[in-house]
Amino acid sequence: MARPLRMGIFAVVVVVVAAIAFVNAASSGGVSTARSKLTLIAPAAPGGGWDGFAREAQHALRGNGIVNNPQVVNIPGAGGTIGLSQFVQEEGREDLMMVTGGVMVGAIELAGNTVTFDDVTPLARMADDYAVLIVPANSQYETLDDFLTAWSADPGGNSIGGGSLGSIDHLLGGLLALELGMDPKDVNYVAYSGGGEALNSLLSHTTAAGISGYNEVRDQIEAGNLRALAISSEERLEGSDVPTFMEQGVDVSMSNWRGLVAPPGITDEARDELLAIIEELRNTQEWQDAVKRNSWIDTYQTGEEFQAFLDEEVETAHQVVKELGL
Repeated sequence: MARPLRMGIFAVVVVVVAAIAFVNAASSGGVSTARSKLTLIAPAAPGGGWDGFAREAQHALRGNGIVNNPQVVNIPGAGGTIGLSQFVQEEGREDLMMVTGGVMVGAIELAGNTVTFDDVTPLARMADDYAVLIVPANSQYETLDDFLTAWSADPGGNSIGGGSLGSIDHLLGGLLALELGMDPKDVNYVAYSGGGEALNSLLSHTTAAGISGYNEVRDQIEAGNLRALAISSEERLEGSDVPTFMEQGVDVSMSNWRGLVAPPGITDEARDELLAIIEELRNTQEWQDAVKRNSWIDTYQTGEEFQAFLDEEVETAHQVVKELGL
């Protein structure tokens, strides 16, 4: 049993070392500027949400000539905290940004990381998507009230499946329990490493309900395999008939936001240049098409507004993780 574990750890180390070498190589051979060669760190494996976000940005930046040579480097692991730990070592780098978001907030809190958002330069919140509470189409729970009534009475017997511990799925379940007056430690949350596993457990009735990103299960909902009981947005999404928790009398909302940060120690001029690049990116037709295609919500924030939002997200994650007893 020990050998596969060692091999798995070795594989992660190889990926991270290779990524670090790539980042360092990007800045060698002269001084790079953000306009001449921008590197976007996606602190996740290829194919994931942050990777997709970074590559959508890369496409729009390159296609519109905003940046001459934008590159994406993946540093996966631990909810983005491995990438974060490497990123903060690039102090003063003016040609580097990292994708971040709600998942990293929970991961930092859960891991008790010594590296936090205080160690980076916040730039912009770009877009949000939301989580949905789902049950199988043949579930006995036809409405949100049906499920919450049964869940409150027997949380252990009504398990909820979702993403990894500390994920938006997990934190949303904790917030929902708090709102209902339940002890979040009683929540029977089953964490899965991938969306496919969580979906299979739900369809096989191994779990009574699931919490997942709406975009990940939208096709299953529309196909009639799943029933959506509520979505975590404050207002109902355009083109969707899934009701929010709030409109059903449950004062809970949470977004899986995505944004960009810069390394610590950059100059004000460098920060302003990166912000200008981000604003130009946001205004491109390619980016607007990507937002629509991915069913993201444009929640653009910069400056003090983004910092206030980030502070609130960190405090919420701290409270929920503490209440969950993790």
